[in-house]
Amino acid sequence: MRPWLGIAGLSGAIAVALGAYAAHALADDPTAAATLDKAVRWQLAHALALLAVDRLDSSLPARLAGVAFTLGIVLFCGALYGIALFGLPTAPLAPFGGSAFIAGWLLLALRGFMRG
Repeated sequence: MRPWLGIAGLSGAIAVALGAYAAHALADDPTAAATLDKAVRWQLAHALALLAVDRLDSSLPARLAGVAFTLGIVLFCGALYGIALFGLPTAPLAPFGGSAFIAGWLLLALRGFMRG
């Protein structure tokens, strides 16, 4: 089983679908469209990061990077989707998601500096 590949695929598909929705259904609301577009870009970038995690070994830093990227997608992108699509006051979650993204990249860096 390759969970990071599966999550990357689902994440990419969701981002593309929501990006298409933003382009067509939110054309009359440029603020919501811009917020949704930002979420889509971050989600796609981190779906690709999950592909990199999938190609790594099963070391603890690599596994934790996958968890951090997934958590970042859910919290950061999810908060922006909530704001753009439903007007939810989810902005306080976004910094936690951004921190998770940073942690994921630092965990990848740690793995890169490890032996073996």
